[in-house]
Amino acid sequence: MTRKPSLAVVGATGAVGTVMLEILSTRTDVWGEIRLIASARSAGKKLVCRGEELTVVALSPEAFDGIDVAMFDVPDEISAEWAPIAASRGSVVVDNSGAFRMDVDVPLVVPEVNPLDAQKRPRGIISNPNCTTLSMIVALGALHHEFELQELVVSSYQAASGAGQAGIDILREQMNAVAGTDAGTIAGDVRSKIKDFGPFPAPLALNVVPWAGSLKEDGYSSEELKVRNESRKILGLPNLKVAATCVRVPVITTHSLTVHAVFGKEPSRKAAQDILANAAGVKLVDDPENYQFPTPADVVGTDPTWVGRVRKSIDNPMALDLFVCGDNLRKGAALNTAQIAELLAVEFTK
Repeated sequence: MTRKPSLAVVGATGAVGTVMLEILSTRTDVWGEIRLIASARSAGKKLVCRGEELTVVALSPEAFDGIDVAMFDVPDEISAEWAPIAASRGSVVVDNSGAFRMDVDVPLVVPEVNPLDAQKRPRGIISNPNCTTLSMIVALGALHHEFELQELVVSSYQAASGAGQAGIDILREQMNAVAGTDAGTIAGDVRSKIKDFGPFPAPLALNVVPWAGSLKEDGYSSEELKVRNESRKILGLPNLKVAATCVRVPVITTHSLTVHAVFGKEPSRKAAQDILANAAGVKLVDDPENYQFPTPADVVGTDPTWVGRVRKSIDNPMALDLFVCGDNLRKGAALNTAQIAELLAVEFTK
């Protein structure tokens, strides 16, 4: 009998870690032992995965002994320290943080787009893209394969959960703070009602905030640069032109983006729709005559990248405009990590 590989989930008690356990419990079971790892303060906690109660163990070098694949969902600084340690103990690390995404010796993988890159991992680490990039890149990868992508202009509408549990909690608190306020006066009264912005630079309830991430050079945010740099790396297009503006919106979960994509080969709307309708990991909902298109309320809790509003640009025959949505805690984080791990599981069972 073929031995099933062993798997560790590092950061199992976090928001994405919880989704990882749910995904592992519902997808095809390719794993033998599953070991849950978290900080020392969470050690001893019991969580359920695959219908089995598992005890969380503390993060330590020994925690990776006997582990074939380790999925990390921890802050960048923890991954930067511990992913190499796990790799040194014989584990292949699939890291969901930003610590290694632009490392030339660490592949940045989306299984529907560049699965073979997972085989080239000299450091024993594979990186998972940022949730904003993941919310669009599966659809763009399918279109690029046919039409040869050359340029992107992107605006994101990012959910509060992209800032972690703190983002979710503060949005809920702010919504409660403004609940029941007269609609005619609330527009100019949000700041008087909301004093705690949490991880955001302005009130998020009844508002949009044109900022996500940290400040980088020339006024760009880290999220905007991630969209640019990660898209280039995943698609293997180092000279891809990308302009991104990232905006935070009062949605709990699911990132959305508007995309203006310019190609080297002229696309048609019908051809693009056919490609997206048949692409792995994509769900096309595009019937504007009947007001059928994806919204975060439709997409939350689902796995695919949802695409709608597909149009050929009026002013540029080489361009398409479209709207995409993706659950940032599932495909945007936990699911893509699990899919990469499943690619590795095949290697260990050969």
